[in-house]
Amino acid sequence: MSDAPVRAQPPGSAPQIKAISKALAPHPASTSTSTSTSTYPGPAYPGNAGKPAMAPDRRMTTRRDVQPERALVVTAPQPNFEELFPHRWPYLVLTLMMAVGVGMVTVGERPGVVTTITLLAAVAIASLVGRAHRFAGHASQFGRIACTFAVVITPLLLFGFGMTQWAVQGNLPWDVAGAGLLGVGAIAAAYLRRQPGMILAAQFSIWSSAIISGFSLAGIAALLAAAVLAIFVNREQLAEQSSEQQLRAAQERAQTRARDILSDYEGTRQGWFWETDRRSLLTYVSGPVAESLGLNSENLIGQPLVQLFNLDVSGDESQRTLMFHLSARSAFKELPVRAANGREELWWSVSGRPIYDSFNNFVGFRGSGTDLTERRRSQEEASRLAKFDSLTGLANRFQITQALEKILTSQQVANRECAVLLLDLDRFKQVNDTMGHPAGDALLKQVAKRLERAVGKMGQVGRLGGDEFKVIVPGRNQREILADLAREIIHALSQPYAIDGQRVVIGVSIGIALAPEDGETSDDLIRNGDLALYAAKDAGRGRYHFYAEDLHAEAEARAQMEEDLRDAIAKGDLQVYYQPVICTATEKIAGFEALLRWHHPVKGWIPPSRFIQTAEDTGLIAQLGEWALRTACHDMAKMPEDVRVAVNVSPLQFSSPNLPGVVTSALAQAGVCADRLELEITESVFLSDDEGTDAMFAALKQIGVRLALDDFGTGYSSLGYLKKAPFDKIKIDQSFVRGATQEGSRNGAIIASITSLAHALGMETTAEGVETLDELELVRMHGCSHVQGYIYERPLNAEAALERLESGLAAIANGPRSARAPRQSMLRRVVLDHCDTLYNGTIRNISTTGALIEGLWNVPDGTVFKLQISQDYYVACTSRWCEENKMGVEFANPLQRDAAGRILAVLGASPQPVVNGELKKAS
Repeated sequence: MSDAPVRAQPPGSAPQIKAISKALAPHPASTSTSTSTSTYPGPAYPGNAGKPAMAPDRRMTTRRDVQPERALVVTAPQPNFEELFPHRWPYLVLTLMMAVGVGMVTVGERPGVVTTITLLAAVAIASLVGRAHRFAGHASQFGRIACTFAVVITPLLLFGFGMTQWAVQGNLPWDVAGAGLLGVGAIAAAYLRRQPGMILAAQFSIWSSAIISGFSLAGIAALLAAAVLAIFVNREQLAEQSSEQQLRAAQERAQTRARDILSDYEGTRQGWFWETDRRSLLTYVSGPVAESLGLNSENLIGQPLVQLFNLDVSGDESQRTLMFHLSARSAFKELPVRAANGREELWWSVSGRPIYDSFNNFVGFRGSGTDLTERRRSQEEASRLAKFDSLTGLANRFQITQALEKILTSQQVANRECAVLLLDLDRFKQVNDTMGHPAGDALLKQVAKRLERAVGKMGQVGRLGGDEFKVIVPGRNQREILADLAREIIHALSQPYAIDGQRVVIGVSIGIALAPEDGETSDDLIRNGDLALYAAKDAGRGRYHFYAEDLHAEAEARAQMEEDLRDAIAKGDLQVYYQPVICTATEKIAGFEALLRWHHPVKGWIPPSRFIQTAEDTGLIAQLGEWALRTACHDMAKMPEDVRVAVNVSPLQFSSPNLPGVVTSALAQAGVCADRLELEITESVFLSDDEGTDAMFAALKQIGVRLALDDFGTGYSSLGYLKKAPFDKIKIDQSFVRGATQEGSRNGAIIASITSLAHALGMETTAEGVETLDELELVRMHGCSHVQGYIYERPLNAEAALERLESGLAAIANGPRSARAPRQSMLRRVVLDHCDTLYNGTIRNISTTGALIEGLWNVPDGTVFKLQISQDYYVACTSRWCEENKMGVEFANPLQRDAAGRILAVLGASPQPVVNGELKKAS
């Protein structure tokens, strides 16, 4: 077989519709036909007249194509006029003339006049068959029958009569006459092959003349018998011909329907078909596919099949699979390939199988394709959702965990080093509670973008869920580099955000764990990173913290603290203490601030900073705050009418719509006036300056309670809220009072500015944490209307507060003239170096200027030490006094504090102890 590509067949041709024509045949009949795929020879309907029949396609016959097809049952078609007689029969006319000519040559003379006229008339009338055919095409049914009788029966009847008479009267040999009659009859039968009735009529027209010329009864009887038999034969042939016509019509209708359906299917671009020769060159391809490639289907004929696909983009696997099947001549199914078009991404699923001819010779491939684009996009989207966070687009928990596992399980030990940064957003819950979840989602999107920019190519960023994020930094990195990255992240995420036209400020705390130092498995590394994150939050949030071994003890202590706090709330072990608030003008008690206190049965007094933070983290603050409010109102009812009580309200309580109802209920149960209750609110409630905040302020003022802005100046909001928030008092945080009297301090100027602002707005001011006479004089000089601090009174329990009021409202300042640096109690291991001799020691308390140290006996005053406070921090100090194993030292240079007031030197890990005069090596 030639390798040249064959012309592409139309979509309705047999090779393309064989399979689906069988499936779409609605009414299969009992008559079965061959599996030939060629069109039936001859026309099946008028439009096919004169068209050549399609040759059978041997390539459709494969090794398994042996199943028969069933014909459709349809009504018998009407007889076609074109099949009654042909529009021309030149060989019949020529045969008539040859028979006459041979007879004349044989006899040597022409026949008689009558015979001559008869024969010439036969030839002449037979020559008019073309005109009769054209006339019959426009004539009635009777006219068509008349034309048929005139140009078919008449000339043959005349020829038979003439030849018989010539033989009888003109001495024409009977063998010559019979040969002429036989030849004309055979030619006529060939022309009339589609009409058995016309064949019989033609034969009778020729041969009946011979019988009639002899005119014998036996001949007439035989003729009549033959006529009857011919009629039966004709009826049988007509029935068979009708059956064949029905079969042809059914096949044509099935092919036409299949062709239309196939064309519609291809037109939708959901599926398409292709065919190649033995060299994998295209011999057919659906038109819509060519259009999607920006080409014409005719231009693709003869081109390689692989030219339709971009196998480089499809992948090496698809390329190897397709080329393998084409070269191995094996079938393939649903192979994903990308179309070779540069306009848009288009994917196909291609299937194909080899085809063989009737001699089992390979002749090419034939197959189909379907559009895989939408399915692939859906799969990619599903894969993206499985690996990426749908809100922020960052890697989700599953993917970021896999990335960490891949690093920690690397075959190369050196490649298992990495750092994990666990991030938790500070104050994000307040945004969700006050502004709603849509605003929280918008904030998370902005956080994700800033986080990606801050980390850059240094590591991979993922979202664990909620407001928790993870950053993986592969490789070994110095702690200083990781610290710089953490500071950059904190700075980037702490900048103000614009959410729905409102200004929002949050923060972030970061815990850092290193592999393999802090854990060799992902579980250990994440657990230790969480501990470091909790430590960062406990240190004041907005910070980062590296993991240290002592954090496990702190985590256990935190969990125990939560459990003990729940028990204390359930058992009523918490107490409310009251610290007097003094009016500077009258030096009388104007009110009290209610403060929560907790005396643990085993651990003693627990600092409020510890259990209040635990209550906020665990959600117990709402229950705790309501109890404190009701208790304060109950105790206030026993105090004089002109004494107020201030109660702190957490941001979580303030955001609850139940707060006005709780306040009203507490006042009603206690039976006190609303203006005697003062609610202290921090600046954090203005994190979302929205309608809910304004509505809460309006509801509380409608009740009649007073509102105080607590810890003013230490928050993160602007002064814009002061022009609309209905505050009655501003409380100056003690961080501005501390050190205000020291030389070079700017705190006094800040206090003066705050009091001036409050007076201009018609508000009172309260200076918190006043402990010395110098500080008292300073806040009085700058115009503070109220003072609160140890200079007048420490917090009192309810009974002591009532006893204090019974003695009168007058208050007397009692305290030192000036303050020394505030001290912080602790139990910390340190190392002292004196003339290269090392000693272990323990700090009991520390300030920025000195410390109390245990562990050394009989140290002379003035002894100079090099004190190692943490692993990376040393300071020179001098002993000022010593009693037994305790001594007080003064630092050569004051220690520094951070923004939260913590001494920076004690934030690092404790130094290793001295063993046998030498420092113990870190494990």
